[in-house]
Amino acid sequence: MKYSIYLSGEIHSDWRERIVAGLASNGLDVDVYSPVTNHEASDEVGVRILGEEDNNFWKDHKAAKINALRTMTLIEKSDIVVVRFGEKYKQW
Repeated sequence: MKYSIYLSGEIHSDWRERIVAGLASNGLDVDVYSPVTNHEASDEVGVRILGEEDNNFWKDHKAAKINALRTMTLIEKSDIVVVRFGEKYKQW
């Protein structure tokens, strides 16, 4: 059986890449999903798909909605979800 894993949380380190490398080096055949970790791509997704906005509120709103839809879809599709909190947000 092939599993799907969603790697969520902290985006300022290479923890995802280390997990993916570990899975590959152990010959595990899994699908790994994660949020868009490139800030520019994440912030611009709404206007790239739905068109430019004069008001930054609507630009951010579009991006947030599209990113939330993507995240929700991939989490629901996954068998395992791993969440890592960095030092800045460890209280959560």
